[in-house]
This record gives sequence, structure tokens and C-alpha cells, in this order.
Amino acid sequence: DPNDKAPALTPTRRRFVALLLAAAPFAANAAPGDGTWDWMVAPYVWAASVGTDIRTSTPPSNASNDLNFDDVLEKLDGVAEVHAEGQGDAFGVLFDATYFGLADEDDHRFLPTESDLDLRLFELAAVWSPGTERFTGLETFAGVRVIDVDTTIQFIPHNPVFTGGSRHIGATFYDAMIGARYTWKLSDRWSLTLRGVGSWGDTDGTWNASLVGQYRMTRGAWVFGYRYFDVDLEDAGNTLSVSLDGPVIGYAFHF
Repeated sequence: DPNDKAPALTPTRRRFVALLLAAAPFAANAAPGDGTWDWMVAPYVWAASVGTDIRTSTPPSNASNDLNFDDVLEKLDGVAEVHAEGQGDAFGVLFDATYFGLADEDDHRFLPTESDLDLRLFELAAVWSPGTERFTGLETFAGVRVIDVDTTIQFIPHNPVFTGGSRHIGATFYDAMIGARYTWKLSDRWSLTLRGVGSWGDTDGTWNASLVGQYRMTRGAWVFGYRYFDVDLEDAGNTLSVSLDGPVIGYAFHF
């Protein structure tokens, strides 16, 4: 309908769009049309323990939960994780996608709760690699992080005199992301990568860190290590804090 108005852009979304527009010339110039780039695609498993803290303003309430990985396996609704990257002589691009779906019941003394969490995390960044060998040494990157979260918590009192209720947080958050990593080449087959990333914008701040080893094979590499992620979100006066940490293992296909 021509009378319909386009949704207004918030200041954060304007910055997000500006960042994408600024990155467009880089993407066009860095396209590997000459076939000289190296590519890597790595599906992986993150055996993460999950901590959540939900605070609602109306009515004031709080629900916290910490699940180790054994508990997560019992409550897992779905999971999918993949990392992809391409690199030329000095510049590259990376993409990472993570999905977690969890359902849980917690039997508090007076107010049991049932909760459902769907968390989708996407990262897209340009990489600057000034070293002489690709995927080695100090590298920095900047781009965007998108966090899509949908969580519902139901309060079910034991005493029927009290009325139960539910609270829902569902929103998409856009952040500008910056980070760095350093890869030590220990031998022809072994290497070790330390990585740190932070992002700010729609969220109250997110950060993650990882330490990952690679064992090179003929056409790829085994990847294994440890990863930590922490995010604080706010929507309509309700706040949600989520932390994930645990070992990761995957296989990186190089071509």
C-alpha cells in the first residue's frame, strides 16, 4: 500500500546500515574472482553449559538457571553451528552461525517455572591479516553481530490461590563487532589460536573468547578447544542475561 509508511530506523539500526554500506566497497574489491583465495568451512559442536537470568519489571520477578552440559543434553530442543572463512593475501571475510534451543522446568519451593529459549547468533566480519602467511599471526576483524532471541518463562504456583503468569522476550539485536586473534604455528601440523571479540549496539554489550588448537590433515584440520560467550539483553523493561561456555570440536574443510 503506497500510504503505508516504512518503519523508522533507530539510531543503532542507522549505524548498522551505515556499517554495511561502508563495507560494500571492501566486499566488491576483495571478491576472490582471480581464484587466489583460500577457503575454509567448519561445522562444529559446542558442548556448552548454559546460564540464564531473566528479570521482569511488571510484575517484578527473577528466574535464574545454570545447566551443565549433561543437563543441556536432556533439555536440548535443537542445535546447529558452522564457521566459514575466506582469505586472500591481506584481507578476508568470516561468517559464524550458532543456534541453541532449550526447554527446561525448575521446581522452586513456591513458584515452579517452565522456560523455553531459542538463541540464534550470527557474525559477519571483514578480516585484516598483515602477515606473510594466511591464517597465521596477528589478525584483526570488524563487522556485525546479530542476536535473535525468543524466550518464554511460565510461572506455575503450587497454591491455586495464587495466579500464575508468563513473560516473553522476543527481539532481534544488532551490534557492531570488533575483535582480534593470534595464531601460533607450532609445527607443520599443529597450530594454536587465541581469539577475543566484543560487540555493542542494541545489546548492553556482548563478549566472547576462545582458545582453539588445529591439527592439520591432508584436506583439512581437526579443530578443538574452549569457547566462552556472554550477552546482556533488554526488551520492554525485561532483561535477559545468557552465558555459554564449554569445549568445542569440529572439522575444518579447506579448499
